[in-house]
Amino acid sequence: MNVQIPEDYRPSEDEPFMNPRQQEYFRAKLLKWRSEILADASQTILSLQEETVKEPDIADRASTESERALELRTRDRQRKLIGKIDAALRRIDEGQYGYCVETGEPISLKRLEARPVATLSLEAQERHERREKSYRDD
Repeated sequence: MNVQIPEDYRPSEDEPFMNPRQQEYFRAKLLKWRSEILADASQTILSLQEETVKEPDIADRASTESERALELRTRDRQRKLIGKIDAALRRIDEGQYGYCVETGEPISLKRLEARPVATLSLEAQERHERREKSYRDD
């Protein structure tokens, strides 16, 4: 699908839900987000390769190792996020994007704007979180 959307376009409740313009808007948003994550990952790899200097001071070395560990945990979370972005892009291609996988109801545009990889409506997500919390409390 190759729909042109204006640069200032924002999906609106006044238009049909998940029309081609909205689908293209979210596709572009997801692709841009994916591209930014991959660029950050490439930068991390480069900086880790360049920072092979051993710190003579044990405190400095510990600090450097902590920073690297945090960076790698962040990249691991982003790797998982890329999988969710790819799944969202597949849902767009299949015409299922924007609909709750649990109820089939439309996910609000505000929620999709805030969390483009959302698969549950706000209500379904809240039910899911309550169930998780009750299992943890047991």
